[in-house]
Order: sequence, then C-alpha cells, then structure tokens
Amino acid sequence: MARSKAFRPTLSDRVFDIANYTFMTLVMLVTLYPFLNVLAISLNDSVDTVRGGIYIWPREFTFENYVQIFKYKGLLTGAKITLLRTAVGTLLGLISGTMLGYVLSRVDFQGRRFMSVFLALTMYFSGGMIPVFILIRDLHMMNTFLVYVIPGMVSAFNVFVIRSFIDGLPYSLQESAKLDGANDFKIYYKVILPLCSPVLATIALFLAVGQWNSWFDTYLYNGLSPHLTTLQYELMKVLQSTTQGTGGGMAAGQNMAEQIKKVSPESIKMAITIVVTVPILLVYPFLQKYFVKGMTLGAVKS
Repeated sequence: MARSKAFRPTLSDRVFDIANYTFMTLVMLVTLYPFLNVLAISLNDSVDTVRGGIYIWPREFTFENYVQIFKYKGLLTGAKITLLRTAVGTLLGLISGTMLGYVLSRVDFQGRRFMSVFLALTMYFSGGMIPVFILIRDLHMMNTFLVYVIPGMVSAFNVFVIRSFIDGLPYSLQESAKLDGANDFKIYYKVILPLCSPVLATIALFLAVGQWNSWFDTYLYNGLSPHLTTLQYELMKVLQSTTQGTGGGMAAGQNMAEQIKKVSPESIKMAITIVVTVPILLVYPFLQKYFVKGMTLGAVKS
C-alpha cells in the first residue's frame, strides 16, 4: 500500500505532464502544418489557389496539377534513372563506407592515422566546381551513368560514423574469429556487417536521400543526355517553364507552356514538392527503429 502511494502522481507531476503534452502537441502541429499546407495547395484548383486562404484542406479539390506534371514524357525516364541511381549509389556507398570504416577501426593498420587525417581534410577543403568539372571530363564520365555514383561513393562523414560504431563493438569478436581461421574479409562480412545493421540503416538513409534529391550533377554533366535525366532535374525544368511561361524546347512534341497553362506556378511548385518528397518519406518508417540507435552509437564515440 505504501508502495502505491509512493508512485501516485502529485499535483506538480500532473501540471508537468499537461505542459509537456501541450508543448509537444504544438511542436507536432508546427512541424506538420507546412506539409499539410503544401499538400492542400497541390490538390486545390489552381485558379482558386490564387485567391489565397488555403490552409490544410483544399477548397476546390482536383488532381489537375498532378495530371499536367505527369503529361511531360521526360518524367518517366527521369523517375527510372533516379530510382536506379538511388539504389546503386546507396549500395556502393554502403560497401565502400563500411570497408573503409572497418579498415580504419583496426588498431593494427599502420596507416590509420594518416588516412583519418586525409579523410578529415576532405570535409573542410575541396577543389571547387571548375576543377571537379575538369576532373570528371578528363575521366570521361561526362554523359554517363557513372557520374551519378562514382564521385560520391566515399563520404568522410559516413566513414567516421561507421568507424566509430565498429570501435564500440568488442574487439574480442574479431580475435575469436581469427582463432577460428577467419581472414580479414570473412571477419568483415561474417562478423562486422551483421552487427552494424543500425548504423548501416542510418547511412543508407543519408545516401538514399542525397541521391534522390540530387539534380545539379545532371545539370552539369548529363544535361545533353535525355536518356540519363533525373526526376528532380525534369521537375526543375517543369517549374522553370511554368514560372517563365515558356517551354524552352523542353517538351517532346508539345510546348510545355501549353501543357501547363491551366495551372498556376504556385500549384505546380506544391505538386512538385509532394512528388519528390513522398517517395523518400515512405522509406523512413522502415529505417526509423535503427536510425536513433545508429546515430547515437555511431556518433558519440571517439
């Protein structure tokens, strides 16, 4: 009986809980409102949207904004290339990052300090846009799919996160595997990788979001290759066409301005935002349970 009284909430506890729930509800509403507003405008009639006053629910519901966007034939090719570069880029980034992170976590690796300093410097210094462009040109990666996945295979930040996570694993596991006759490569994929699922999910999310949202490399290196265009690059061109009121030669067989003359730039902006955001948001719930653990265990250790 005395124990139940000890756990009975006091008035101050109840006030704190009410204040805490109220504050968190406000934070949730502030966070959720912009997305709901964008969704409502994208589903509202464009002529009616110009009047304003759209908040979290469309006043005149319509799919016309999305219909006009997907009339553009380049979006299908862009969606395929974007999905492909996201899958391939994420996979290659994970393989290279985990391999390098595992090597740097080994205390018996003689070049560990030099490689760590070398990678850290790349986080603060870069050659700049023009030298990188010249490098890509000299490597003959212009107008190729490789330009999407090769330059970003190794990220110093991702490598350090993975290395820190591996440093937190008991080194005795690797020693035991060596006693059983396992070589370094077998230790890597039989012992280390299965234990790194939280940090792998975290890094995979970083890589996938970066690949999915990328469009500037398409503009620089593959702008003249319609078969290698990306979804974000095509949507950027649709948005420019809507804003400027000219097709600019971007539509195949039909002027883009005529295709989207029934919609306003504001409606197109919101519809494009939903198109590029929702697919990657659908991936997040599957990785959420690993995300926090991967970040905390992989980031706080030195």
